[in-house]
Amino acid sequence: MTTNRINTAILGASGYTGAELLRLLARHPNAHVKALTAEKRAGAALGEVFPHLAHLDVPKLVKIGDVDFSGIDVVFCALPHGLTQEVIAGLPTHLKIVDLSADFRLHDVATYAKWYGHEHLAPKLQQEAVYGITELARAAVAKARLVANPGCYPTSAQLPLVPLLEAGLIETGDIIIDAKSGVTGAGREAKEANLYAEVTEGIHAYGVGGHRHAPEIEQGLTIAAGQPIIVNFTAHLMPMSRGILSSIYVKLAKGATADDLRANLSARYAAEPFVHVMPAGQTPATRHVRGSNHCRIAVFPDRVPGRAIVISVIDNLVKGASGQAIQNFNVMTGLPEILALEQEAMFP
Repeated sequence: MTTNRINTAILGASGYTGAELLRLLARHPNAHVKALTAEKRAGAALGEVFPHLAHLDVPKLVKIGDVDFSGIDVVFCALPHGLTQEVIAGLPTHLKIVDLSADFRLHDVATYAKWYGHEHLAPKLQQEAVYGITELARAAVAKARLVANPGCYPTSAQLPLVPLLEAGLIETGDIIIDAKSGVTGAGREAKEANLYAEVTEGIHAYGVGGHRHAPEIEQGLTIAAGQPIIVNFTAHLMPMSRGILSSIYVKLAKGATADDLRANLSARYAAEPFVHVMPAGQTPATRHVRGSNHCRIAVFPDRVPGRAIVISVIDNLVKGASGQAIQNFNVMTGLPEILALEQEAMFP
């Protein structure tokens, strides 16, 4: 691997996260996209799948079995959950890998089997994988060969909650995460539930009481708190293409105030390029981060004594997926972390 040119492959390039990877990598000065795969669209030019990227000078889509990995340095794996384990297990060991699926996010393979309905097919690789919210695991990511890129909801929840639990500023019980996501979070595959008429002019909860991102959130919070954490987490689908807003309700530790929470988060993320804590009284919105790798966090005192409300917003396709994947890629390869991620939010 050279510091000037890093050859990359995107496996599963025909989905929304694949498109975002390509959109962002197009302005990366070091990353050279050498292979794109899409099993169902093999043989197609990128412009046939994504007309907005038709001008990019990239290879045609091929099947994974047709890729020559000998000339590849880093793989972005954007395949569906459940398929990724065997694919990554069969890749050459010289590759660095950023996996955007859920297959390597849960440390415990028994927990994975419980929530995903089948045994983990690459348990040894699971032990090797580093869970990569970049701001919270930068040192481990820098040394990793395989990074499990976090889920979008877990990113929006853990960025504010992990520092607060580590500092002992909030109680470990009674954490409620009420989260809303754009439709792209469900992927690009045609599904009746995602049709325009099914989604527009309404909002609905899904995975109620059993969403697969709950154990991922709890895993990170448990590590931060040093004791088991169980959260109330409910996801909702919004009639918008992208974005996540998490309203998080917490009980303050004895003697702590909402101002203490804000001060802690402000200090923790003061030097971070992509995480921003809002001044008192300001409320972030998904439109404030649309198309960017930024996360904005606000803290409010609840009118219920002893409680606070934390609001966190990200773009589910960028900081919640492909942007964070490139952030991790930069750290893994020793490049400046902000490369290809400098763009500001698109507003309005």
